[in-house]
Amino acid sequence: MRIAQIAPLFEAVPPKLYGGTERVVSFLTEELVAMGHDVTLFASGDSVTRAKLEAVWPRALRLDPAIRDTMGPHMLMLEQVRALANEFDVLHFHVDYMAASLFARQPVPTVTTMHGRLDLAAFLPVYAGLPMQNMVAISGSQRATLPGGDFIGTVPHGLPEHLLMPMAVEPSYVAFLGRISPEKRPDRAIRIARAAGLKLQLAAKVDKADADYFAAHIRPMLGPDAELIGEIDERTKPDFLSGAHALLMPIDWPEPFGLVMIEAMACGTPVIAYNNGSVPEIVEDGVTGFIVEDEREAVAALRRIGTLDRKRIRAEFERRFSARRMAADYLAIYEALLVPQAERLRLVG
Repeated sequence: MRIAQIAPLFEAVPPKLYGGTERVVSFLTEELVAMGHDVTLFASGDSVTRAKLEAVWPRALRLDPAIRDTMGPHMLMLEQVRALANEFDVLHFHVDYMAASLFARQPVPTVTTMHGRLDLAAFLPVYAGLPMQNMVAISGSQRATLPGGDFIGTVPHGLPEHLLMPMAVEPSYVAFLGRISPEKRPDRAIRIARAAGLKLQLAAKVDKADADYFAAHIRPMLGPDAELIGEIDERTKPDFLSGAHALLMPIDWPEPFGLVMIEAMACGTPVIAYNNGSVPEIVEDGVTGFIVEDEREAVAALRRIGTLDRKRIRAEFERRFSARRMAADYLAIYEALLVPQAERLRLVG
């Protein structure tokens, strides 16, 4: 199958450090290539892939100091995709609603994976007023927040099976991984670890947008038992996650997926997460971690984290969250879209 993957330009594919959407696009692209498909990746020029790379912009926009308007490069990319559209069997977009108006009016089937939150009130009229997009959700929770959305499937994220492996290290701290922001609640993570008498390591990025929040609320809480070590890459994550008693995810928002949860599971590390968004779809309470409602329950969960089997956690990751499973799910969607509409209606009717 001839497949185009169209990524955001904010980060390289895969990103050098933080960047959930671009990492998933990379995992999917490389898995589809490994399965024998003809894949073209539209992304920034500093991306690395075994697919054919159509470099729309020389480097990731986040790393380009000359960039002031990020919309312009994305419009240029969509025009480039439009010019080449007939060379593909399917166009798979990862840029939210940007492509909807233009690409609903051409014959090549399209799929749009929704990677972010959809629960904001402003999204309802936007998506209601756009043409059909064949949207794919990344969790049932995310899908439910946009009633009436043009969803054709739900495909949970997956990781390459051997990307992150359990390491033979003795756990000695609790981990927080991802981004310092109000909705991720690193303040809760610090309080939970302290109440349990454990050291916390925060491997996290501080965006410019969250710099004031970090300075006012998080930096004053740091100390010898709560250390910010900054962003980490794929090479560092196995040791970091394997060395943790648990990953803390005390979120305060409807997390659409939460890639860090399956990263921890890949390393055999249990997850303690608040019962928000996709958490109940990913964490099996009492098997791969504990789902909690407040800080008191999180502290209690930490104190019994040793009852969980880290080998079982790794096995559950392999069963449910591999990149091969994710790619197979998307291929089934692509193939369904290639069936003429009348035939699809006959098959399902």
